[in-house]
Amino acid sequence: MKMNIIRSKKWVCMLVVAMGLASCNIDMPKEVLSSYETMTVEKSDIVLPVKFSAKMKGQADVTITPQVNGQLMKICVSEGQRVGRGQTLFIIDSRTAQHEVESAQANLQAAQANLQAAEAQARSAKLEYESNKNLFDKKIVSSYMLENSLNNYNQALAAVSQAKASITQAQSAVSRAKVNLGFCTISSPVSGVIGEIPVFAGDMVSPGTHLTIVSGNTTMDAEFSITESFLVNQLSSETVTNSDKGKYLAELPDVQFVLKNGVQYPYGGRVTSLTGVVNAATGSLACKASFPNPDGHLFSGMQGTVVIPIQRKDVMVIPQGAVLRLQDKSLVYKVQPDSTATAVTVSTTDAGNGKDIIITSGLNVGDRIVTVGANNLEEGQKVLFPEVSKSE
Repeated sequence: MKMNIIRSKKWVCMLVVAMGLASCNIDMPKEVLSSYETMTVEKSDIVLPVKFSAKMKGQADVTITPQVNGQLMKICVSEGQRVGRGQTLFIIDSRTAQHEVESAQANLQAAQANLQAAEAQARSAKLEYESNKNLFDKKIVSSYMLENSLNNYNQALAAVSQAKASITQAQSAVSRAKVNLGFCTISSPVSGVIGEIPVFAGDMVSPGTHLTIVSGNTTMDAEFSITESFLVNQLSSETVTNSDKGKYLAELPDVQFVLKNGVQYPYGGRVTSLTGVVNAATGSLACKASFPNPDGHLFSGMQGTVVIPIQRKDVMVIPQGAVLRLQDKSLVYKVQPDSTATAVTVSTTDAGNGKDIIITSGLNVGDRIVTVGANNLEEGQKVLFPEVSKSE
């Protein structure tokens, strides 16, 4: 009962205040309806950041394997270490190879000695033949002795030729033994970074043993795949013929690489290659983009996203906030001549910048649409109101 009395007193007070304001000719504030934010649809050019999943690989990645059998005596590097070209990586037991070199050199010396003896024998046989020929001309010796000395001389010459061939073979054996000895010291063929080393000192290794990978990472290739439909649409939209494909790739703007944590790599890259064969299983083509790696922040096997900026000309671009998603439909409120809003269905393409949408159908140039507050509108609701002048 007491609460009802208090409420009655409040209403009486409010009524008295209102009557007082009216008696003093004070105007009550009027409600002013404000218009919704709108825009007129126009065509413009836009750059679309087209994204592809990619994996990094060094341009000079080299798999290191031994060329000879033997025991791994020493590992001279560690995983992740940066090495220069020609730097020693592994040492294999060289004692057997050293013995082979010494044996081959001994055989070479023996072959050289045999050659000297054969040449001396050939000189003696030549002197005997020339002497017999002189005596035969004077009819002192028979033709039999002359022919016999000639045969001896020819045999001596053949022995010299055989001795020279033996020297060539011995020299080849020495060279081969020295090469095998050199294989016992494995050096890096490129400058780069050492990958995983799955072996240990003391292991027996052979030409099929995987020792490590040296990633030549001064320049890195981001390997990714693009769909056949994307390529066909892009090349046809730019009227690029097959013969001009290489020129088109060379003239593309710099591409970017975004790491898995969302950080953009600071150096831009270039699209360098595109295979001419579509993978029948995936319907895609392999593509590469090369990136400089002066700071060594990119590694082989690193995954991320390649972003290719593709320019689209004469397209209708509107803010994302102007588009309402209703199940499988996209709606935009179009402002009619009587200032009311009508929902129209549109087809869209993401502009990729997080703020804009490309309209592919449903709107025309010159249409006026609601850009802010569209989610609060109803069909046929008035969205434009005349501005009230200050004098009013």
